[in-house]
Order: sequence, then structure tokens, then C-alpha cells
Amino acid sequence: MYQKILLPTDGSKFAENAAKHAIWIASRSGAEIIVLNVIETSSLVGLPAEDLIVRIKEMLKEEGRRSLERISEMVTESEEEAKMVKDIKVTLKTEEGSPGDSILKTIANENVDLVVMGTSGKHGLDRFLLGSVTEKVVRSAKCPVLAVH
Repeated sequence: MYQKILLPTDGSKFAENAAKHAIWIASRSGAEIIVLNVIETSSLVGLPAEDLIVRIKEMLKEEGRRSLERISEMVTESEEEAKMVKDIKVTLKTEEGSPGDSILKTIANENVDLVVMGTSGKHGLDRFLLGSVTEKVVRSAKCPVLAVH
């Protein structure tokens, strides 16, 4: 049923919960999981020192790399635990920009047919029920979106 599942991650507990669902669905459908970490750089624009911006970007990239690595480890652990005959294909991606826009662009460019994402991110509830990024994706995606708490 599903060929490509997009799993946006920011390293939060919500993203890890979403990963469990994406891994389970992929293991049953044979789908590829595209794990996407988006480094939001818009808040860095007004900082006074260029070297400070570069250092913060590097820190955010490292944090993103750890988030991607963690999801990759979860897939491997799941495969070993379930003794799967066929491994789940995982593609790791990092982008800079607006998380909502980057997710929607990836859906279109990669022909994603399911998005599995957390209801909120590391920064808590921007809204009462859904995080603002999740809400944007749910409203605008051209494929089903599974929002996991």
C-alpha cells in the first residue's frame, strides 16, 4: 500500500514515538522510510556576529545528525527484534529552512505517500493540540498524515 513514508524528526519524544509507527508500517508494507531533519535557520538572521551564526548552525547540524542516527538505530533494533527477512530501506536527509515548507517540498519531490510525524516538537505545544509544523503539514499535504502523540 505504501511505497515511501516520510518521517520528519527533531529528536523529540514525539518524533521517536512517530518513528515506532513508521517502522511498524514500513515493516508490513515494504515501504522505504525517508527520515528528514530540518534545521530552521530563520531565527539566526538577526544575530550580530557571523561567526556566532556559523557556530550555532554547526551545533544544530550536529543535533540533527544525532536525531537521524537515533532513528536509524531504532530501525536496526526493530529489524533484529522482529527477525525480518527483508531490511527496511532508510534514507536520511537534512535540509535548512522552514520545517513545514521543507516537509511539504519533500512530499512532492520524493512522491511520498504517507507522512508519520509527532504532534509536537522539542519546543512544546505551539498550539493547544497540534504543533504549528504538524498542523501546517496536516492541512497542506497531498497524502495521508499520521500525527502521533
